[in-house]
Amino acid sequence: MNAPEHPFDAPWQAQAFAMTVALHEQGLFTWGEWTVALSEALKAVGPDGAEYYLCWVVALETILDAKLGTTGAQRAELEQAWHRAAWATPHGQPICLMNDPEAAPVKA
Repeated sequence: MNAPEHPFDAPWQAQAFAMTVALHEQGLFTWGEWTVALSEALKAVGPDGAEYYLCWVVALETILDAKLGTTGAQRAELEQAWHRAAWATPHGQPICLMNDPEAAPVKA
């Protein structure tokens, strides 16, 4: 059986995969812990697996919350900060959270 030419349907899927590998390589979690988290996320959606990479993200969020003590509310606020920063960042420039117009000023 040949491997698919493009294993990901969208760039975000590749990014989620790469982020998971990088966090594992930094020692944040073991592959055993990852397997449990991904299996639980997949069980929650049922047998068709159509939402595989969404489950992948849910598993990553679950592990990060457990390991780092983060909450869904904190992740939601960070997501909103990124959206605000993206709108405030000039075209062609990297998005930086410091560009969030609602961010607290950085003390020098």
